[in-house]
Amino acid sequence: MGEEKKNTEPVVLPEQKTQDEIYEEALEKAKQKTAEREAREAKQRVYYTQLAGQIYDLDEKVVETLGSSLGRVFNHDRERCIANMVHAMEERPDEHIVRSEVALIGNMARTIQDRQARREIMSEYDDIMHKLMRISRGFSNTSILDRKRARLNSMTLGNRFRDKNHLIICISRTYGSGGNNIGFGLADALKINYYDAEIFNSVLKRLEAEQDGVEDDQGYAGLEVTQTANPGMSQYRDSLTFRQKAGKIFRYHGLPRRDAVFFNQSELIVDMAKEQDFVVMGRCADVILRNNHIPHISIFITAPFEKRVHRMMEINNVDEKHARQQLKQVDHEHASYYHYYTGLKWGKPNHYDVCINSASYGIQGSIDFIINMLKANNVRLPHAVTR
Repeated sequence: MGEEKKNTEPVVLPEQKTQDEIYEEALEKAKQKTAEREAREAKQRVYYTQLAGQIYDLDEKVVETLGSSLGRVFNHDRERCIANMVHAMEERPDEHIVRSEVALIGNMARTIQDRQARREIMSEYDDIMHKLMRISRGFSNTSILDRKRARLNSMTLGNRFRDKNHLIICISRTYGSGGNNIGFGLADALKINYYDAEIFNSVLKRLEAEQDGVEDDQGYAGLEVTQTANPGMSQYRDSLTFRQKAGKIFRYHGLPRRDAVFFNQSELIVDMAKEQDFVVMGRCADVILRNNHIPHISIFITAPFEKRVHRMMEINNVDEKHARQQLKQVDHEHASYYHYYTGLKWGKPNHYDVCINSASYGIQGSIDFIINMLKANNVRLPHAVTR
């Protein structure tokens, strides 16, 4: 038996890269990723700009159809208003600004008397709403939904509305539970008006200017973008000098400004309840309506604290420490405000008709839950809802 022939060919080892080559390769990959990200952002900005233009044009169309600029949302030039909206859509904490602006336009559009004109405008409004919901990160179910709890729910609510009563849904919510998105989506699904802190602040500012005989020379570039964790409470924080505070007390007939704002707001809510169907966020609306014997449905929305922390970390792009601080701060402000004006404990279940853990359903699931609850209890819906 002959000996096996040995392989005498040399073994070729893979070529070793130098440190410079490794660095250059990593740098090239980083540049490629940056270019891809910038391309995506540029494409996204074009889409946001087109959508903002559509929103601005719809506001103009509503004003033109109504024949009055009283309820106009945008009074500045088109370019500036579109830039403000694009900025709000790009910045996660400020997405609610655009949502509130569109809700204001929708509220005004529903007052158009001409059915054909109203139908055309509301069709465009619905198109804008669908686009907003697609781009809004807050409408994602994945960040709040706890699927294990989603199977364990039941619902019940007595029918309390008569034919002459309007459907009014008051929603209170903990920060980070998705309550604002649920309220906004619910109003859109029911095709009724939506009111939140930004809208109330806007309306009250205009009423105040009218009462003072002051013309708004600067116009209105849309709802004010704020950097506070809880922009809805900005009306109730006093950061004025003693002289300014004294002037405000004189103007409001001896009342501190925050109390005057609350009472003006309360009167506005009661007046609206006699004329229209709507969803209202916070503002102690449930107690205000109860004290005035006006039928309504009160809902409290929350979610587990840790779930809310991680959701706000993602949405606000902050670390866990800051997210926890924000949640505690905003919830404390809501609780203090509610107790100060009602004497009741905010979030206590027996003060509400329904308490919802949004982690059990997610954003859209919570909207569907409320609508199905209304249908199951024969609550008269102002418009046909297909779910």
